[in-house]
Amino acid sequence: MTPTSLLAAAAPALPHTDSNGRLLLAVLLSIGAIVLLITKLKLHPFLALTLGSGLLAAVAAAPFDKLLTSFSTGFGSTVAGVGLLIGLGAMLGKLLADSGGANTVADTVLARTGKRGLPWAMALIAAVLGLPLFFEVGVVLLIPIVLLVARRGNVPLMRIGIPALAGLSVLHGLVPPHPGPLVAVDALKADLGVTLALGLLIAVPTLIVAGPLFARIAERWVGPLDVPAAPGTDSAPGTGTGSASDGPAADGDAAPHGTAPAGTGTGTATATRTALPAAVRPEHAPRFGAVLATILLPVVLMLGKALVDVVVDDPKAGVQRFFDFIGSPLIALLAAVLLAMVTLGRAAGFTKGQVSDSVAASLGPIAGIVFIVGAGGGFKQTLIDVGVGQAVSAWATDWHVSALLLGWLIAVLIRLATGSATVATITAAGIVAPLAAGMSSSHSALLVLAIGAGSLFFSHVNDAGFWLVKEYFGMSVGQTVKSWSVMETVISVVAIALILPLSLIV
Repeated sequence: MTPTSLLAAAAPALPHTDSNGRLLLAVLLSIGAIVLLITKLKLHPFLALTLGSGLLAAVAAAPFDKLLTSFSTGFGSTVAGVGLLIGLGAMLGKLLADSGGANTVADTVLARTGKRGLPWAMALIAAVLGLPLFFEVGVVLLIPIVLLVARRGNVPLMRIGIPALAGLSVLHGLVPPHPGPLVAVDALKADLGVTLALGLLIAVPTLIVAGPLFARIAERWVGPLDVPAAPGTDSAPGTGTGSASDGPAADGDAAPHGTAPAGTGTGTATATRTALPAAVRPEHAPRFGAVLATILLPVVLMLGKALVDVVVDDPKAGVQRFFDFIGSPLIALLAAVLLAMVTLGRAAGFTKGQVSDSVAASLGPIAGIVFIVGAGGGFKQTLIDVGVGQAVSAWATDWHVSALLLGWLIAVLIRLATGSATVATITAAGIVAPLAAGMSSSHSALLVLAIGAGSLFFSHVNDAGFWLVKEYFGMSVGQTVKSWSVMETVISVVAIALILPLSLIV
């Protein structure tokens, strides 16, 4: 058994009331308390989720000694299942950023793209870089490139900015190994390879609609914008009055790598390159093929495992056992990190000590993410143990509500209230988890994606990502709503519109 399953098996069920009305009241009060603590009192999501779990158990009349065991078990099982993957993803992303690999991808694609193809090129760059990078780091790396391309190519900022943001956001919400989808996969016991495959299938058309196509509409709505100067290497963008205090880190996550917005060089060949930290400045950037192979390695391994599972379908077969091992998320990401040390770090001229320093520097800033995700797991386990999941399952059966639509709606409501995609994903996954018990692997994966889609709905002033985009692009609040907020809504609606009919086929 995995550490997650062992911890889950050890979790004692909390005695709970038979009154569905009381359970509903407990859920509403606890979620309302979490919303209030995060948005009004500016409490860290980890503390808000912990206190919300206590309120949930108290209103549901669960003994507090059982509550502590249930919460700690949920926290431990979630961190055991997801924390290691978040750490490895952070290492890969930090090596990609520090070595100049991100710049290599951007330069190569842009050098082969004409002016009309720039929106599509930016969407492609964001999607490729979005696979291993958390949302905030992707923004930090891409915004200087977007600003310089807009300035030098005389292209409206919205036309290339929206595709770049859409590429990052779609990958963040729908495709593992990002924290939200990983947590939902763990909570719903979905197959990661199937989720990854279906996530990419949904992500591509969603990105096309919300990126290059919507960009032309956003360009008309927002109107002409002056292109701000690319941010310098030593300072982050101004965040106005709301950035740090209007919600948790962008999309509910702490800034994962502590990467400052990168500066830019001059000249034609390196006009879009972001400056690297002086302590680890490479002698030369890694090659495009090596960067792409490193980024895609974990994706290929996990998709290979899913394919072999379908084709062979014999757990005792040597081939399937081999691919089950190398295609497991932990091994796939570990292999990518080890490869990145050579293809990114050493190839860029890093010494062994600099490679080690870059990897070490990636771990500290992700502590916030791990604790938020862990507390969300504790809240999820409390929801399950007091009987909320069974009650929701019964309601869904009585009302004939699609589990996919229900998961999406719950995530939408929590996203609107808290501004946090991660909190929305964790809470919605915990509430609808019992509905996934009898599902096929494809349908449980689609439920993960439905929740992820709902968690992206309409980012507004309680989401720090809103303020990050506003200040980087020099927009007003109204312009940010017309562009960024509507783009997030388009992603959410298009994704669920694709997921629901797909569930009738697979």
